[in-house]
Amino acid sequence: MMIDVKTLCLGVLSRGDASGYEIRKEFEEGPLSHFSDAGFGSIYPALRRLTEDGHIVMLPHSGDGRPDKKLYRITPAGRHALYQALTRAPAPDKLRSDLMFILSFGHLLPPRHLDRIISDRISDYRRLIAAMEAQENQVARTPGESFVEGMGLAIYRSVASYLEDHRHELVAAALMENQVAE
Repeated sequence: MMIDVKTLCLGVLSRGDASGYEIRKEFEEGPLSHFSDAGFGSIYPALRRLTEDGHIVMLPHSGDGRPDKKLYRITPAGRHALYQALTRAPAPDKLRSDLMFILSFGHLLPPRHLDRIISDRISDYRRLIAAMEAQENQVARTPGESFVEGMGLAIYRSVASYLEDHRHELVAAALMENQVAE
């Protein structure tokens, strides 16, 4: 089963009341940003449908002289719907990566350019790993969030190590391809 945006919203709201903007931030900057994606164009229609279905309620909220923002709260029916969605077998993972696409054709690139792409990505992963490790014990997380963060760290470490250990193979293939082309 593919997790839909309604279920993603219910998951965020199961952790506490939130506005549409705060829900979106979870998918852009929060712990869900690494494996889920939802923007305003899909969040607000999902919130409207969840409200119509009785899975969430809207709470008006005044904010320090600013215009009222709409806060959403999950209902018992919404918690039940979330539980039902979470108990279904997940769809197979799909990895979407611009880097993997580019590397699939890496043998066609100039070797130095290819090596720079790989070096930059290794640096990106190492920075991300360091940031995640620094934040590991500073933010309160549910047991599930801690587990998934550990899983994410394992994936990032593994990919960085693979790139470091095997980059020479693809760079050599690019070098050979470029020599043949000349």
